[in-house]
Amino acid sequence: MEERPLRRDAERNRQLLLRTALALMARDGLGVSYEKIAHEAGTGTGTVYRRFPERTDLVDALFTEHVDAVVGLAERASRAEDAWEGLTWFLTRQFELEADNRGLGELLRSGNQASHLVVRGRARITPLVAGLVDRAVSAGQLPAGVVPGDLVAVHLMVGAVMDAAREVDPTLWRRSLTVALAGLRHAELPGTPPDEHVIDRLYGVPPAQPDQEVVHRDTAE
Repeated sequence: MEERPLRRDAERNRQLLLRTALALMARDGLGVSYEKIAHEAGTGTGTVYRRFPERTDLVDALFTEHVDAVVGLAERASRAEDAWEGLTWFLTRQFELEADNRGLGELLRSGNQASHLVVRGRARITPLVAGLVDRAVSAGQLPAGVVPGDLVAVHLMVGAVMDAAREVDPTLWRRSLTVALAGLRHAELPGTPPDEHVIDRLYGVPPAQPDQEVVHRDTAE
């Protein structure tokens, strides 16, 4: 009976450290030190290491939080009467989240996300975006052949401008997004549309490895 308050206190401390770490990453980037996290949270550095022995725990929490936010944006955009307006609103709001969060921008374009989190995030977000794209194509607002993967390319291109210009012109990404969307809307797209496997590779997910048991069984046969 006496252990329950201790467990609640431990969870409160963990949440405090997590929120502090995410706030510092948003301001200073992913490389924020555990010493700074401890100082801002008012705890000892050892406490941070005990709660988060691996830095990936903090990075995964940041990515998961972002996916949840983007899913919410995509759901809201999907309810827009005009598909193109919903799509442009979704992309703009997504970049606004990144503009206010230095660590998030570093994470999304560094390939340091856990593979299973990237795949899970794509599984939640892509169907919503695909619905918007299909509606925009049907309405003649996008050329036939545009797929959600093309928006991933837009995200990476505009994101690269955002990262490069963060200290020089932090609003330059808005101009780049407008250029990219105008080009996409009137483009004659060459090549093969990027599928989910290409999208995963763009975000740093390694190619799937063959199932060892299947290989072994096939060899035996």
